[in-house]
Amino acid sequence: MIKAALADLGARYGGSGDETPVDAGEFEPPAGHFLVAWIDGAPAGCGGWRTLAGDDTAAEIKRMYTAPDWRGRGVASAVLRAIESSARDAGKKRAVLETGDRQPEAIALYRKLGYERIPNFGFYKDYPDCLSFGRVL
Repeated sequence: MIKAALADLGARYGGSGDETPVDAGEFEPPAGHFLVAWIDGAPAGCGGWRTLAGDDTAAEIKRMYTAPDWRGRGVASAVLRAIESSARDAGKKRAVLETGDRQPEAIALYRKLGYERIPNFGFYKDYPDCLSFGRVL
């Protein structure tokens, strides 16, 4: 799923798709959690959270992706809600994320689920095509 997600981002933005330094260990509980949605024995979507650097009360959502055959069918919403629940259970008070201006479907999803624009942060904070969102958990 991650390879497919990065290929999708690469097609939209060029390069490898995401230059963010992300180590799989950052998603290990209790400091994070990574989820994969399986439907009919195949992965349909994924995403995870890691503790935001410098803010132990915030979960940074990373690697949200839905397989093309499952887009528009509620998979991303279900994955995001499960991520939020996991972060809340771990004591996080808010969720933040970065996306890009060439991902209108992601932007629409985040807004639909109560995320609001926040100042850019993290690796892409100075990139003009970066859009950051957050919400209280």
